[in-house]
Amino acid sequence: MKVLLVGGGGREAALAWGLARSPRLTTLACAPGNAGIERHARLVPIGAEDVDAITRHAAEARYDLVVVGPETPLVAGLADRLRAAGIPVFGPSAAAAILEGSKVFSKEFMARHRIPTAAFRVFDDAAAAARHLRAPATRYPLVVKADGLAAGKGVVIATDAAEAVTAADQMLSGRAFGDAGRRVLVEEMLSGREVSFFVLCDGLSFAELDPCQDYKRIGDGDRGPNTGGMGTYSPSAWLDAATRERVRAEVVVPTVRGLAEDGRLFHGVLFIGLMLTAAGPRVLEYNVRFGDPETQVLVPRLDGDWLPLLHACATGGLAALPAPRFKSEAAVCVVMAAAGYPGAVAKGDPIEGLPAAEDVSGVSVFHAGTARDALGRVVTAGGRVLGVTATGPGIAAARATAYRAVSRISWRGEQHRTDIAADAAR
Repeated sequence: MKVLLVGGGGREAALAWGLARSPRLTTLACAPGNAGIERHARLVPIGAEDVDAITRHAAEARYDLVVVGPETPLVAGLADRLRAAGIPVFGPSAAAAILEGSKVFSKEFMARHRIPTAAFRVFDDAAAAARHLRAPATRYPLVVKADGLAAGKGVVIATDAAEAVTAADQMLSGRAFGDAGRRVLVEEMLSGREVSFFVLCDGLSFAELDPCQDYKRIGDGDRGPNTGGMGTYSPSAWLDAATRERVRAEVVVPTVRGLAEDGRLFHGVLFIGLMLTAAGPRVLEYNVRFGDPETQVLVPRLDGDWLPLLHACATGGLAALPAPRFKSEAAVCVVMAAAGYPGAVAKGDPIEGLPAAEDVSGVSVFHAGTARDALGRVVTAGGRVLGVTATGPGIAAARATAYRAVSRISWRGEQHRTDIAADAAR
């Protein structure tokens, strides 16, 4: 099978690693890829958001499957264009990708289909938002969210009215996130433990993947600003069988059914961000693609072949395949980031120690923000640079191995958390 993978981050590096191991694969290309993905795929110099160029290339090369990694091209309609060209694609239509493209849409979808989530209000006027946020009945802390795509940074947890009004004003004015913030959600703050829950879908059928735990803040102890994710592990230590059944019945089934009823058949992977509260699971958000860095721990744990699963999501027939099975081994991923992340970062710093890290048994180093310089060296090219993933007989063992590999890698200003999975290691 001839496959094109779209994207160039850590998520795509993990998918390339997994797809390259499929006995059904004949050719793997990646647009645009990175310095790590080039070990597994032929790199195609087309940006992931260049919908026209990707569609032309895919049609000319006659791929059997296109796997779309990032959300932005999906929201822009890449999957629709590819399907119109007769190319099977793992990724939802724009009509379904709006679940991530608009937080307002997703909350109204949840309300309409009675899917448990936080109470919310929608505003498109700064004065109206300020009146609500300053009202005596408004309780803090609360959450202010930009409606559109904001690279995982359009969320502010406000502890008082002044902070909330400032956040809403910056979003609604366009100063913070441009058009993505022209509408805002003001949400009830939920308390509990977050879980990343993934479901493969072929429009009508679905198959659950093992849940993961993500660490979003930059610093140890969940301190500092939010990021795209500084580490993760799988399986979750906090989602028991009874709660998982509630998630299936109260969230997954009505979501997949609701999308079908609304004429938005979902083909791809649905990433459901959950909060496990005292009152039960609540949906924080939907994403319409694999998570990053969750993919880096999910891919190595699958006990089987990713390619037929992704192809079945694109073409139908997921229900005819055996349910995905995962190894008993745990996996832990530690993200290594550039200095300054999640703000402005320097690029072009040579990375030392990659071969030594990959010599550690059970370790895979997934490149996220890397490139090659004129001398052929692997250098930093983004905020989150590497995802160092290790497997082991339990979370504690996998965690120890991951950090042993991390200690062998260095570059100027490198930063990483030292407590990934520490709360689950036993």
